[in-house]
Amino acid sequence: MQMAPDTSKLDPVVLELGHLFTDAGYELSLVGGPVRDLFLGRTSPDLDFTTNATPDQILSVARKWSDSHWEMGRDFGTIGFRKRKRSGEVLLIEVTTYRAEAYDPESRKPAVAFGASLEADLARRDFTINAMALRLPSLELVDPHGGAADLAAGILRTPGTPEQSFSDDPLRMMRAARFASQLGLEVHPEVHRAMVGMAGRIGIISAERVRDELVKLVCGAHPRAGVDILVETGLAELVLPEVPALKLETDEHHRHKDVYQHSLQVLEQAAALETGPEGPVPGPDFVLRFAALMHDVGKPKTRRFEPGGAVSFRHHDLAGAKLTAKRMKALRFDNDSIRAVCRLVELHMRFYGYGDTGWTDSAVRRYVTDAGPVLERLHRLTRSDVTTRNQRKADRLSFAYDDLEQRIAVLAEREELDSIRPDLDGGAIMALLGLKPGPVVGRAYKFLLEQRMENGPQSAQAAEAALHAWWAEQPESRAAEPEPHDR
Repeated sequence: MQMAPDTSKLDPVVLELGHLFTDAGYELSLVGGPVRDLFLGRTSPDLDFTTNATPDQILSVARKWSDSHWEMGRDFGTIGFRKRKRSGEVLLIEVTTYRAEAYDPESRKPAVAFGASLEADLARRDFTINAMALRLPSLELVDPHGGAADLAAGILRTPGTPEQSFSDDPLRMMRAARFASQLGLEVHPEVHRAMVGMAGRIGIISAERVRDELVKLVCGAHPRAGVDILVETGLAELVLPEVPALKLETDEHHRHKDVYQHSLQVLEQAAALETGPEGPVPGPDFVLRFAALMHDVGKPKTRRFEPGGAVSFRHHDLAGAKLTAKRMKALRFDNDSIRAVCRLVELHMRFYGYGDTGWTDSAVRRYVTDAGPVLERLHRLTRSDVTTRNQRKADRLSFAYDDLEQRIAVLAEREELDSIRPDLDGGAIMALLGLKPGPVVGRAYKFLLEQRMENGPQSAQAAEAALHAWWAEQPESRAAEPEPHDR
């Protein structure tokens, strides 16, 4: 990592805005993540600035210069701007008045007080790597807490004591784990100890803020490291208790693997199977990664010791899907994400046995249909779930899954597997049987769908014959027959 920020990567808009503020008699500095990223040789999509100007003064300087602005963060001293570059790219910019914050220990929200200097503003920030600034337009680096040195050393420290920092905002403990995941940093021992001692403070943070940090952690370059920190410090017991519960006591004969370490390895392997932007699973993919982390969370609940000392986890896939849904709902995830992750957890064991018993075409169709839109992720999760050191066994499972994917491809080309429907639609069913819309039509549709799954595509005549045969056995059909004296 370079020891000085690469200011050549700064967008000209940054200097342009700096001149606007200094010409108006105010200070302006680029601060936080965008400065940190200059040391890492990359650019940030969003730009954060701090100034001695008040929100009203910020608006007076930059309102006409920007294309639009928003004031949702005004109570916190923040005004946001959108600026379209000549290239057409839109930059999102936030300018915040110097702050000196004090937090109520029992409150989720900070009590904001405006500060008087850049140095005081930097002292209140979460970590030293984010407590650096570039004065504008001079590009003077302001780094009073050694953030550049910490970044070069790969260490995560706080500007002041970690206890004070985490007391001010307990979510910073989650951010420590997130930065370990995103940037590959090691948490300083003093910071780690404070996290252990203060983990309970995370309880005052809203589920939504915890969720957002968890997503960033899971989608980081080193998610295993981030999860390990959550577990080691006790934070996971409060925000994701199903994961530390995977640390099952190993049976005395060591007949089953460490479920926790296995899950972290599956997470890493699943991330490695993500694709580029044009592929079917562009990385980082939270749904795939979180399903990999959670796929075995049903094991503690379903563990049974069998005669002879064997250990079983029957139906842990179904139990795990329920536990995962409960946790994701508590963390306020959206319904689509919950459905996708839980479907993967539920189906992650479906493949096993394929290589030994073989599947009919019907079984392959059901596998594809049950997976639906998460099929490509299921391919990757299933392959990632192989962590055995027995290379022969690993190869056998890999070859078997290769064969399954090939069969899916052949059937998909022949039968349009991604949109399997009965050979007759609801309108045809009602016309053939003389029915009105209702539950019976739904049952008939389900019957024909089963026929489609079992036998593949059929002609209209064959489908009609099967439908009439089914209808003849239904009680509604017999009830509709005329009485003998009416004939």
